[in-house]
Amino acid sequence: MKKITILFYYITGLLFGNAFHGMTLFSPSQGSGGGTFYSYLIDNDLNEINVWSHTRGSASMPYLLSDSTLIYPYRVQNVSMNSGGVGGGISKYSWSGDLLWNYEIANNTYQHHHDVEPLPNGNILVLVWERKTASEAFAVGRQSIDNSLNEMWAEAILELEPVGNDDVNIVWEWHIWDHLIQDISPDIPNYGVVSEHPELQDVNYGTVGSNGGPGGSNADWKHFNAIAYNEALDQIALSSRFHDEIYIIDHSTTSEEAAGHTGGNSGKGGDYLYRWGNPQAYNRGDNSNHLLGDQHSVNWIPEGSPGAGNLILFNNQYTSNTSAVYEIETPLNEGGTYDIDESQPFGPEEPIWIYTDNFTTQMQGGAFRMPNGNTLVTDCDDAHMFEVTNNGEVVWDYDYGGGQVMIARAQKYSLDYLGPGFPEYVPGDVNFDGAINIQDILMILDMDFGFGYDETPAADYNSDGLVNTSDWITLVQYILNN
Repeated sequence: MKKITILFYYITGLLFGNAFHGMTLFSPSQGSGGGTFYSYLIDNDLNEINVWSHTRGSASMPYLLSDSTLIYPYRVQNVSMNSGGVGGGISKYSWSGDLLWNYEIANNTYQHHHDVEPLPNGNILVLVWERKTASEAFAVGRQSIDNSLNEMWAEAILELEPVGNDDVNIVWEWHIWDHLIQDISPDIPNYGVVSEHPELQDVNYGTVGSNGGPGGSNADWKHFNAIAYNEALDQIALSSRFHDEIYIIDHSTTSEEAAGHTGGNSGKGGDYLYRWGNPQAYNRGDNSNHLLGDQHSVNWIPEGSPGAGNLILFNNQYTSNTSAVYEIETPLNEGGTYDIDESQPFGPEEPIWIYTDNFTTQMQGGAFRMPNGNTLVTDCDDAHMFEVTNNGEVVWDYDYGGGQVMIARAQKYSLDYLGPGFPEYVPGDVNFDGAINIQDILMILDMDFGFGYDETPAADYNSDGLVNTSDWITLVQYILNN
């Protein structure tokens, strides 16, 4: 029987102006309660290419892998630390919606929140809050705790190697607690002059938590909300909403080196290689240098796209009532580190590209550069996605809308993204088990009548573009004759 690839099924529809002709992936969220939640992959004509269903709401955005599987960070029912962007679980699904792997991080020490980042080696980087008691905070030089929990939630990154269908190996980790500085007392560890150490985090910068935030009292200090990976540099980019900064750290280290100040390709261990947006946080600037406000979605522009190697992000508070997208050219040198002048903050002084218009969001939001130079923007609060050219022309627009629905971030993949890595399918082999039998017929029946399964290309047995009665009748005839 002739085999076909999935892309043949996709490449239909009209172009929207000069929009990038790709597949947009997003997960609408209506809170963390029970029910059914979905992740959608759509074409430029808003046709559904694939749909995945979930039992819990999304924590940020899903990721489509080149092997056609889906990574989905979600909100667990019983969190250990609760603040804005709380998650707790990560799932992996097949193209047909089968749950392949699931793992939750919501214990007394760690609570996953916001983002994850799938790595080329199959591992997953995960943002977690790390619980510290007031006494632990005071022991490293923190002067005050601003919440009734009497805690301080630091940040950490765990690299998870999935094992089986519900377990992991932690193969690498990084903790902000290993990279602190304080200028309060020489009798306490981490003492130094903050302005002389931009590679370290001032433990006394910013407040710690709230007595009335999302989910009640919390001890959220930095509020990381995005993580991205650059394979060529083997570096990680991070965004801190509460400190209005983005950071880059070295991933080439061992876990032991990541806990110190030497080692890795940079020779700097787990210290900050770069930070930008608010040099007041390390005493090298004033309010005029404060360029970010509640930003999200920092990521590298990929190779092959205009601006490759630059950072792009969504700046939520560009003004008091306007958001914007920034593109930043970092001072990266040939050694893979970032230049900074003595006593000056990290450059640049301003973004090389800013896009702003009549959009604003308080919650999350995203911006991703595409190969044709356009940028896909997500206005989270309004569940609104649009594609804008470099000169500010909107060439694709989708207002998902509807009640209290939000979309954290959306990504757009090229039509050949799944390419040869996508498992070829035989029409009629709906469950991809290598056989055509009664189980496949039952699944097509369910798809035809809307019971439980989303339509898949393999269910279109007669290749007419529809999954309907003719497919399962024809398949029955095939089985009887063979």
